[in-house]
Amino acid sequence: MKKPLLDVLFMSERRKQVFLLLHDGPKEMKRLLSILNTNRQALLPQLKILEENHLIQHYDDSYKLTNIGRLLINKESTLLNLLEVIDKDVDYWGTRKLDFIPPYLLHKFHKLSECEIIDPPLTDMFSIHERFHDGNIKSESVCIVTSFLYPLYKHIFSDILRNNIHVDFLVSKELLGKIRAEHSSDFNQFLQNGSFSMYVYNKNMDFLFFTYDDKHIVLSLLEENGEFDNKHVLCSSPEALDFGKELFEHCLKDSTPITEL
Repeated sequence: MKKPLLDVLFMSERRKQVFLLLHDGPKEMKRLLSILNTNRQALLPQLKILEENHLIQHYDDSYKLTNIGRLLINKESTLLNLLEVIDKDVDYWGTRKLDFIPPYLLHKFHKLSECEIIDPPLTDMFSIHERFHDGNIKSESVCIVTSFLYPLYKHIFSDILRNNIHVDFLVSKELLGKIRAEHSSDFNQFLQNGSFSMYVYNKNMDFLFFTYDDKHIVLSLLEENGEFDNKHVLCSSPEALDFGKELFEHCLKDSTPITEL
């Protein structure tokens, strides 16, 4: 009796590696041996199991995916990338509010696989903003969705706008009230700049902030109990930037433009 395909693919790291390597097309045995840093005697039994389960086939000394293998490879790649996201810090992801992410974007959560979770000490809790700002001034646009106001906002926005970079600034209803009460002069000045657009989010903002530019995406998520800490998720892959763009567009459609305070 044959093993379930999940066991065939996941119970052996070597079989999983071979299967993923063939995603890009056929490969000769010597190429597989070189990439996997192994020998023919060790690899042949794993190749045989994949062949017996109709996942790969070989001709001469080359191996390629079968039709069934090609059907499975995209799903497996997605699953492995998703596991990679969560495995970075399962305690972090397992204790965060993710309900604000719409279902269609949760299905793309694997795009965050090449991210790092940063936990700066209290003395450096705003360092992530400075690091991100370096990417801001090299971008064409910056999108920010936030429920709090960074202390050095005036310096950062002035610097960004001075470089003719477009800013989309989307705030929670509570933060809009604070800005109107305490910072209206600064923001009215920003709003006079054609490169600055401001919006208020009309739903509850169940996260602290997220922002993205042409280089990075940064997420600061609330814990399930509504509390927050210093941890941030920082990503810079093209796939993660696509995710950030879609998440911003999702928030934007539930927002109202602000033209004056």
